[in-house]
Amino acid sequence: MPDHTLSPTRRTLLGGSAAMGALAVTGAASQTPAPAPRRSRLILLGTAGGPTPKPNRAAPAQAIVVDGHTYLVDAGNGTGRQMVLAKLKLGSLDSVFLTHQHSDHNADYGNVLLLAWATDLAHRVDTYGPPPLARMTRQFLDLNDYDIRTRMADEGRPPLADLIVPHEITGPGPVMRDARVTVTAALVQHPPVEPAFAYRFDCPDRSIVISGDTRYSPNLIALAKGADVLVHEVMYLPELEKLIATEPNAKTLREHLIASHTTTEEVGRVATEAGVKTLVLSHFVPGGYPFIKDEVWLDAVRPHFKGEIVVGRDLMEL
Repeated sequence: MPDHTLSPTRRTLLGGSAAMGALAVTGAASQTPAPAPRRSRLILLGTAGGPTPKPNRAAPAQAIVVDGHTYLVDAGNGTGRQMVLAKLKLGSLDSVFLTHQHSDHNADYGNVLLLAWATDLAHRVDTYGPPPLARMTRQFLDLNDYDIRTRMADEGRPPLADLIVPHEITGPGPVMRDARVTVTAALVQHPPVEPAFAYRFDCPDRSIVISGDTRYSPNLIALAKGADVLVHEVMYLPELEKLIATEPNAKTLREHLIASHTTTEEVGRVATEAGVKTLVLSHFVPGGYPFIKDEVWLDAVRPHFKGEIVVGRDLMEL
C-alpha cells in the first residue's frame, strides 16, 4: 500500500520537485493546460491546545480564505499577529466563527476585529458562536470605547460598532451561506462547556471541517462525512500521563481531559468512520511542553486511519 502520509517537510519538497520537473518538460507535454488554481486556502494560524502560552505553538485559530475573503475559525491569543505572519490582510476578514467559549479559542475575538479596524477594515463582519457572543461584543466595544472614539475623531474611521454583527447559535444546522461558502454546525461534547460546535465549510472546490474541542463525537462524524479535509484536535495519552502526574490535582485533571478531548486512537476512528480524504492534526494536547515529534503523532494515529495524515504546524497552508 502506498504511503499517503506527508510530513510538512515532504509536502514542501514534493511541491518544489514538481515545479522543477515542470520546467524541464518540452514538446507536446508542455501544451498540457495547468490545473485551475485552488479557490480555497486553509491556513493553520495556531495549533496549540490549552490557555497557557506555548513557546512552539500559537493559540488555536484557522483561516479559510476563499477568493480573497477570510473566514476565521476561533481567535486565540495572538491571532492578529498570526494573520500578519501568514500574509493575510486583516481587512480581508469576512466572518468570524467561535467553536466554544473557552479562552484559548476566544481571547482575541474582539482584539482581532479592533486591530483589523485600526488597520484597513471598513466593511461589515458577521460573527457566529455560542452565547454570550452578543454580550461579549458589546462589552468589548465598551472596554475600548476611548480608543475607538479617539481613532474615529483623529483618523476618520467609521464606528466599529456598526461593522460587527454578532449571531448567537445554540443548536446544530445551517449557520450561514454566501456566494462563496456554506457553513453548517454540529453540536459536539466538550464538558463542562456548552454548547460547543464543529463547523463544516463547503467551498467551491472542497469541503473543510473544523472539529473545535470535543471528545469522540458521532455528531462530528456525521458532519464530516466525505469531507476533503478534517482538522481535528488530538491528545496523546502517554505524554499526557507524565505531565498530569506532576500536577497537585492530577486525578481531577485527568478526568476532565479524558471526558472532553479526543485521543490519537479516537481521532483516527473519527476520520475513518467519516470517510475523509485528509486528516489534519491540530490543537495538540500536550501542545507545548513536553515537545512531541511529528513522527510520534503519526505513529499513534496511523493504525486507525489509512488516508493522508498531516501533523499541523503554525502557519501551515493546505
